[in-house]
Amino acid sequence: MTRHHQPRKGSVAYSPRKRSAKETPRIKSWPQNDQPKLLGFAGYKVGMTHLMIVDNEKNSPTEGMEVSTAATVLEVPPVVVMGVKAYERDTKGLKVITEVIADDLDEVLSRKISLPKSYNMSEAVKRINNALDYTTEIKILLHTNPKLTSVPKKKPEIFESGIGGKTVEEKLDVAIELLGKEIRANEVFSEGQFVDSIAVTKGKGFQGPVKRFGVRIQYGKAARSSKARHVGSIGPWSPSRTMWTVAQAGQMGYHKRTEFNKKILKIGDASQVDKVNPDGGFIKYGLLKNDFILVKGSLPGPNKRLVILREAIRYNGKSNDAPEINYISTKSKQGV
Repeated sequence: MTRHHQPRKGSVAYSPRKRSAKETPRIKSWPQNDQPKLLGFAGYKVGMTHLMIVDNEKNSPTEGMEVSTAATVLEVPPVVVMGVKAYERDTKGLKVITEVIADDLDEVLSRKISLPKSYNMSEAVKRINNALDYTTEIKILLHTNPKLTSVPKKKPEIFESGIGGKTVEEKLDVAIELLGKEIRANEVFSEGQFVDSIAVTKGKGFQGPVKRFGVRIQYGKAARSSKARHVGSIGPWSPSRTMWTVAQAGQMGYHKRTEFNKKILKIGDASQVDKVNPDGGFIKYGLLKNDFILVKGSLPGPNKRLVILREAIRYNGKSNDAPEINYISTKSKQGV
């Protein structure tokens, strides 16, 4: 009987597959945009639903037809611009020169960081202006408002966002102008726009190679002599080491992942939540209370996890027109 050949399964695109250092992802790359505005926003994953939309994608087989599509719901309460950072580039990458922190920040931030008692904001602005000659990048510090949502937490997340502008001076002027203000999602993104989603995926703990990489379960004598759910060989005699490409047991999930070019179907405000809230609320989340974003398809992470949306850095050239939405399902998702 001929031996059954089966190619190796499982992606080796991500290595090492270790746990993320923290639940709030850090974004290192931002697109270039001449418009003076924020390039990122954050929201909490609520759950999924389905919509009936009119397909407006050119050359699509269903162009002009009503189609059903899955969508992820994000609750996006306003974020607060709490600081501005100036960076210079050296041989190791970006290095912080100085920063400005806004006055009169919400006391809830004391749950996250130690707020300075004696701090002069005007002197900090002077320092950052004096460092413009060797500043190569300006970024903004934002904090979320989870207390406004159904997420059972008060401690806000702090994350950086890039900012658009033609020059460093223009970016700094915009950042100082926004300092201490609340920003809403519709001021950053528009319906139909493509964005990248960055989040930490669901954690699945320590798993074996069959579940982690999808390798074949052993059969015949190999299965009877020891265990079936293992890799038959982890390497040859020469070279006498185990290669990193060998599927082995280890951490599965809870990794930072980026999904490119996710289309925003709708940006709604608090007055429109009844059009999205199902009977009894979303499973493991509750009811929407604030502004929300409907993103086509799925997003990484479980419910209640922070998802950062970034302006598309690898724009695919497709239409940015928002599709016509004819129906949003509000049926209870219990038992689905």
